[in-house]
Amino acid sequence: MSDQKPKVIFIEGKKVNLRPLSKDDVPLLTRWINDSYLREFLMAHLPCTEKQEEEWFNKLGSDDKNIVLGIETKDGVLIGVMGIHHINWRDRVCTTGAFIGERENQGKEYGIDAKMHLLNYIFNMLNLRKVCSEVIAYNEPSIKYSLKCGYRPDGIRSKHVFRKGEYHDLIQLCLFREEWLPIWEQYQKTGKVR
Repeated sequence: MSDQKPKVIFIEGKKVNLRPLSKDDVPLLTRWINDSYLREFLMAHLPCTEKQEEEWFNKLGSDDKNIVLGIETKDGVLIGVMGIHHINWRDRVCTTGAFIGERENQGKEYGIDAKMHLLNYIFNMLNLRKVCSEVIAYNEPSIKYSLKCGYRPDGIRSKHVFRKGEYHDLIQLCLFREEWLPIWEQYQKTGKVR
C-alpha cells in the first residue's frame, strides 16, 4: 500500500487539471510573482516575500467572492494559476484572471484548456451569467487567447496602467453564457476553439 496521498483534482481538463493550491506551492508562487517578465502583465508591482505569499495563501477560501486554483499538467506539474474574482451572486457576474508561470509552458494552449473548463464551471455549476476580464493592451497573447475562448471587447480604460515607463490602455473583455455555449460544444467535440 502506498503512503502517497490521493491527488486532488477539482476540475479535470483535456490538457490540464485545475486544483486547489497547497502550502507546498508557496515557494513557486513567490518566484512567479517576483518574475520581472510576468510582472509586466500582472497587477502586482512590489517585491513579495515568501511570508507575504503565505499570508495571501492563508486567506484563500475565506470568502465566497474569490476562487483561486492551480493549473497543473496531466503529469502533476504546477504551471500556473487561474482565478474567479469579485463574484457578485445577486447580479451573477464575476471576473477571471490567469497566468502561466513558466515561459516554456506558454503558447501550448494549456491556458485555453484551463479557461474553457473554468468557464464551464462558472456558467454550468455556479450559474453565473457574465464573466469579465481585463488585459493590458500590449499583452497580445492574452487578448488572443481570451477572444478564442469567446470573450469580446467591452471597453477600454485609456492610459490606465503604468508599465515600461509609460501609461497603457486596459482592455475590458466580457463573455455571456449564451455566447459561450456553442464554443464549449465545439471544444468538447474537437478539443479546439475558433
